[in-house]
Order: sequence, then C-alpha cells, then structure tokens
Amino acid sequence: MRRSQDREILRLAIPAFLALVAEPLFLLSDAAIVGHLGTRELAGLGVAAVVLQTVVGLCVFLAYGTTASVARRLGAGDLRGALAQGIDGIWLAVGIGTVATVLGVLLSRPLVVALGAGADVTDHAETYLRIGFLGTVPLLIMMAATGVLRGLQDTRTPLLVAVGGNGLNIVLNLLLVHGVAGFDGWGLPGSAIGSVLAQVASAAALLAVVVRGARRQGAPLRPDLPGIRLAARAAVALVVRTLTLRAALLVTTYAVTAGVADRAEDGAVPIATHQLALTLWTFLAFVLDAIAIAAQAITGRALGAGDVPGTRALTRRMVQWGAGSGIVTGLLLAAASPLLGRLFTGDDAVVDALVPVLLVAAVAQPVAGIVFVLDGVLIGAGDGVYLAWGGVATLVVYAPVVLVLAHLGAGLVAIWVAFAGCFMGARLVVLAHRARGDAWLVTGAERVR
Repeated sequence: MRRSQDREILRLAIPAFLALVAEPLFLLSDAAIVGHLGTRELAGLGVAAVVLQTVVGLCVFLAYGTTASVARRLGAGDLRGALAQGIDGIWLAVGIGTVATVLGVLLSRPLVVALGAGADVTDHAETYLRIGFLGTVPLLIMMAATGVLRGLQDTRTPLLVAVGGNGLNIVLNLLLVHGVAGFDGWGLPGSAIGSVLAQVASAAALLAVVVRGARRQGAPLRPDLPGIRLAARAAVALVVRTLTLRAALLVTTYAVTAGVADRAEDGAVPIATHQLALTLWTFLAFVLDAIAIAAQAITGRALGAGDVPGTRALTRRMVQWGAGSGIVTGLLLAAASPLLGRLFTGDDAVVDALVPVLLVAAVAQPVAGIVFVLDGVLIGAGDGVYLAWGGVATLVVYAPVVLVLAHLGAGLVAIWVAFAGCFMGARLVVLAHRARGDAWLVTGAERVR
C-alpha cells in the first residue's frame, strides 16, 4: 500500500517540481539578455516584472481551484463533468485576464511611478509593462488549463509545455532584443513582445490538449454562466488566502527595511541579506510545493470517489513526504549556508550576516514541508473558506509580533526567527487542527458550500 501511495505521489510531484523550477530559471535568462542592453533597461524590466508577477500571483486560484474541482469530479467517475468544470475555469481566466489587461495597459505609468522608479527607469518600465500586460489573458489561460490537467492527474503535459514555451521565449528574446543578420532588434520592447508571443504559444498548446479532451467526452466548450459564477465564488476564498500570505512577506520585509536597516551602521546590508535569504527560501519552497500540488490532485480525486479512509491514509503519507523533504532541504541549506552568499555577492558583511539567517531558515524547513502539504490537501478538498479565515488569523497573530520586534530594535536573525517560528508555526497549528477533524472530508462530485 505504501509503495503504491509513494508511486502516485512521485508521479505527480516530480513533473510539478520540474515545471515550478523551470519558470524562475528561464526568467533569469530574460534578465541576462536584457542586461546586455544596459542598467536602466534591466532596472525597467525588474520594475515591470514585479507588477506582472503580482497580478499573476494573485490569480493562482485559477490553477488551484480548478485542480480541486476537476479532480473531485474525476474521482466521482464524471470525466465529462470534470472537463466541463475545467472549461468554466478557463472562461473565468479569459474574463479576469481581459479586465486586467485593459486596466494594466491604461494604468501602466501610475503603477510604475507608485513603485518609486526613478525618472531614468520609468519610461523603460512603462514600455515593457504596457506590452507585457497583453500577455495576461494567455498567462491566466495557462494557469487554468494547467489546473485542469493537474486535476486529471496529468502534471507531465504542463511540464513539457513549460519547458517548450520558456525555450521559445529565450529564442524570441535573443532575436527580437539583439536582432539577427539584417535586423537590428527592438531592444527592451523586443523582450516584452517575445515573452507575450511565447505565452500565447504555451496557452494555445495547453488549451488544445484540454479542448481535445473535452470534445472527446462531449463536454461543452461554450461559456456556462452558472459554472463560471460557481468557479468565481470558490476563487474568492483562495484570493483572500493568497493575500494573507503575501501580506506576511510584505510585513516581514517592512520590519527589515523600516526597523533593522534604520538602526544598522550600513542599512543596505540587512536589506540585501534579507532579500537573498528570501530568494533562497522561495526557491526551496518549489521543492516542497511540488508535493502540495500532488496533494491537491490526489485529495480532490479521493474525496470525489467517496474514499475517506483512503484520503486519510494518503494525507498521512504526504505529510511524511513533506516532513522528510523539509529535513533534506534543511540539512542541505545548513551545510551550504557558509558558501551560498559568495554566489550572489562579494560583500563580506552580507556574506557573514546571511549564514545565521539561513540556519534559521534551515531549521524551519521540516515545518514548512508539513505546512505546504496540509495547505495542498485542504485546497484539494475545496476547503478554501477555512484557509481564508486561517490565513487572516495567522496574519493577525504574526504581524504585531514582527512589528514590535522591529520597533524594539531586534536584529535580522530575530526577525527571521519570528517568521519561521511565529508565522510558519501558526500556519502549522491552524492547518493541523483542521486536518485532524472531519469537517473538510466532504465527499462527492461537488463540495457542499
């Protein structure tokens, strides 16, 4: 039984992990290509990327919510209904993406100015952002279609499309930014255009797979307003959950910049150290989040099939995988902590300050592994309302603690201890409490809300 569970978890988690890691690695290639244009162009790309990633990040519910609903219907034996539900999610993505595109194009300059970009960077950032927003609809379609395929227990196709699409993005960026024989290139706008074209191609590839499956099962392709409204209602809770997580990261960064940095002899050192630590934390989160994605698909399918004992058993096993993965990543991070700083900076002060912060992050990895898995389980169960309220409660507990520490002059390590212990610990308590109960174990093709 355990071997069967492990095979199922790994079959979904490994491709999901590779797809998650592919995205940031290919984003680095964009930065490298644009970086050869000049510092101002690179800074403009960075500012625009923050806006675009924020918009897309807030829409992650299109993948998560669709995964859960499609997997539940699949488990109930209703493949046609599962695909119809997925099509509703894709239409919701089109609607949200259209609104975001119009607003984004109109508000590109105010958004850039709001981020405090200097006059020499603003024009570059605005140019990239105005073009980049044209890729919002295909990006959100990609997210929704990925959710459909994950719900159908297919994480391999999204991986192949992610690798192919990002590879195409590199080729287009090289050609359109720097040009080729007889063509001088368009500079920074060429990078934005290349990225949008690659996003369109990726969205088309994923959409073709979903549409082909829907036609094979006789599922409707036209918009179904009740289905879209149902998907939108389910999305609200997941948006609140995502906002609380982003708010926790923002308040942590604020505590560093407004508290720790103000009292430091060189305020840039704690800010740079925090940014590097957060980047490494985020990268390791991809490893742990892959199991959470598997948890979403497996939990939804098991509950759709009415298999409560199987859901419990799979949850226990996935929690073990999460904890074990966290132990491995924690040990690796601790062992590499004296060396990692040199990969990013030559500033000895930052390198020295980074080591104790990474050790704190390393200790927290097993907790993070369990938290991510339980979060995925409850998302897969469609328990978004609880996750939203749990996120609010966790933020209410954590924010005052970290802000008081900053006010009292606590150092960067103390801030990270609060993040790892208070924030992640509170999330663990909230999620484990729910998982031990039965309220989330709602069976059937649709979760009763």
